[in-house]
Amino acid sequence: MSALGFTTKIVHSDYKLGQEAGAVHAPVHQSVPYGFEDVQGLIDVFQGQPGHAYARSSTPTLDALCQKIRKIDNGVATAVFSSGMSAIVATFLTLLKAGDHVVCSRFLFGNTTSMLKTLEGYNIVITLVDATDIEAVEAAVKANTKMVFVETIANPVTQVSALSEIGELCEKNGFIYVIDNTITSSYLFDAKSVKASLITTSLSKYVAGHGNAMGGSVTDTGLFNWENYPNIYEGYRKGDSKMWGISQIKKKGLRDMGACLSSQGAHLISVGSETMELRMERQAVNSMALAELLDKHPKISKVYYPGLASHPQHDRAKSLFSGFGALLSFDLIDGIDCCEFLNKLNLVISATHLGDNRTLALPVAPTIYFEMGLTMRQEMGISENMIRCSIGIENTADLLADFEQALA
Repeated sequence: MSALGFTTKIVHSDYKLGQEAGAVHAPVHQSVPYGFEDVQGLIDVFQGQPGHAYARSSTPTLDALCQKIRKIDNGVATAVFSSGMSAIVATFLTLLKAGDHVVCSRFLFGNTTSMLKTLEGYNIVITLVDATDIEAVEAAVKANTKMVFVETIANPVTQVSALSEIGELCEKNGFIYVIDNTITSSYLFDAKSVKASLITTSLSKYVAGHGNAMGGSVTDTGLFNWENYPNIYEGYRKGDSKMWGISQIKKKGLRDMGACLSSQGAHLISVGSETMELRMERQAVNSMALAELLDKHPKISKVYYPGLASHPQHDRAKSLFSGFGALLSFDLIDGIDCCEFLNKLNLVISATHLGDNRTLALPVAPTIYFEMGLTMRQEMGISENMIRCSIGIENTADLLADFEQALA
């Protein structure tokens, strides 16, 4: 049998796992504790055997979601968390120690950048670089470098990192290569193809899709050699070495730090994921149509969307991704107030989120990047009159008409 398509794998994932009573969807297991007729079974779980003892670490519902995400990420194992940020924080704090150095893109989600500043307080050394330029990444490498962390498409200016070249660099030097695949998702981009070690994703966005559940994931692609990594605790150096990294992330991130996803949240994400391909195809069509409209409009000074031929990394995005996604930003010309413009939109909702079925928009500088300050915004290429849009699945003509009337 030939390899199954992206959506086919998702919609049949739960049933293929053999759910109780023939359920097509994985049931929602709300129990916190799990009991055993034979206490040895409880002991076995505590000592690393498969099974469930406490919902902070795992439930059957969470396991079903992990299997689904693992398949679409083409990985060997996945751990799920309460949010995308908790997945990233768990990855950093469980795999790094004081004195370690990390090279990070300077075009990162605002909260991730804020988190990196917190890590510096724990003596984890962070160097921010222009990740679109492989020479800048190479120049930042130090003797104590352990990890390189980048996003696929940056939020909100849409820079595309030098993903393939960074993968070669990390493989050559034995660095953990972490790619945040949130903006593209595994539908548009196979991070394993550029030698990612770990894939982090905010499941709240394009995977869940409906703006009704929060969650995050970390997938190990199986490409990194954990046997040579010094920060794996001795207690996790047993069994298949491909599982050492994810085991440490799960044990420390879920059991110790408590960043656990609820079974109800996992269920909503799982059901939402079934339409990811359908949603993202429509969102990409809408995004391209809107980008072309805005690019020609006299009241727009600049449009940021990788699908436009004028985008600095258009050719790179075209070669790496199967589509250009649904994150689009633009600068209004001087003299037009961002808030006045947004208030004239009838369909577009002023809200902060990405990946929703509805188109959402906000003024970037006074909201999600306000805390960064003017200097850092300028370094990241964020203008003071930038508007970020998360494009939804509305009928294309209706969406374009709404922007046209607001601009008029």
